[in-house]
Amino acid sequence: MIGYLLRRLAGLLPVLAAAVTLVWVLMIALPGDPARLIAGGQSADPGIVGAIRAEWGLDRPMPAQFAAYLGRLLCGDLGTSYLQERPVAAVIGDHLVPTLVLALAATLLASAGGVTLGCLAAARRGRLTDALVLGASLLGASAPVFWIGLLLIVLFASRLHWLPVAGYGLEGAIIPGIGARLPEWDHLVLPASTLALVSMGAIARVTRAALLDTAAAAFATTARARGASRLRVFLQHGLRNALVPVVTVLGLNLAGLLGGAVATEYVFAWPGLGKAMVRAIALRDLPVVEGCVLVLTLIYVLASLAVDLLYPVLDPRLAEPPPG
Repeated sequence: MIGYLLRRLAGLLPVLAAAVTLVWVLMIALPGDPARLIAGGQSADPGIVGAIRAEWGLDRPMPAQFAAYLGRLLCGDLGTSYLQERPVAAVIGDHLVPTLVLALAATLLASAGGVTLGCLAAARRGRLTDALVLGASLLGASAPVFWIGLLLIVLFASRLHWLPVAGYGLEGAIIPGIGARLPEWDHLVLPASTLALVSMGAIARVTRAALLDTAAAAFATTARARGASRLRVFLQHGLRNALVPVVTVLGLNLAGLLGGAVATEYVFAWPGLGKAMVRAIALRDLPVVEGCVLVLTLIYVLASLAVDLLYPVLDPRLAEPPPG
């Protein structure tokens, strides 16, 4: 197991290195001059702009800036926000908990709903229930996340008045130790449901396909021949062996929801990383943008690693090194 973990960790290092390089190049390629924006815009005094460039190291050659950027990262320093003049780590810390809470809640909803619908569709293959699940999953996967959010706002907030339109709430519980505040549950329902509906269809389709594949396998036929009921074969044998592709989708789904949370956070005025990153892009606050993207990339990588570590638990054969 340790060797399997080490192989997976070694494979993740190039991904992180590529992400760091790509993020820095893209941020430098964005139009606009951060020093001029800091100084007050296009009408700023050239002398002040030059002083700001020298202060932040923006007047140095690109290779030197990149080397300094890598040096800070290796020391655990994400830099300092141009506009807020605060460490980027502190800025991210202010917005990370709302995004994680939103993504985790959406993942739980999508996982429970998607696996349930996939099992239902597989059990009723070729019938009306199967067709309805497949049609609904295709519609959910095709609809833009912001459009689904606006529809939910119109229905449940504006017309039925069951839930608040937007916001985080002001009376959520405080997490001990870090001081971050959790959202009020009624404020979480709509944004979490919006993200869950987008990914629930993909989970349902993968679950259905995996269950149908395992139902036709030899071990399932043998279990039925020994007198096991159809329900027992379906749940005890079929579902366990179908979990490998389902877990893959669930793990990567969490990382995908973090990306989809950008639009959702804007629609619902959610104070998360997505909203902070879009604002930083508009203001050319490059250290904040780079830090947010790197944190999201790291979460994606860790989610992939967690999925890889679950594979040997579900199927011990996957932990065996390749022959030769």
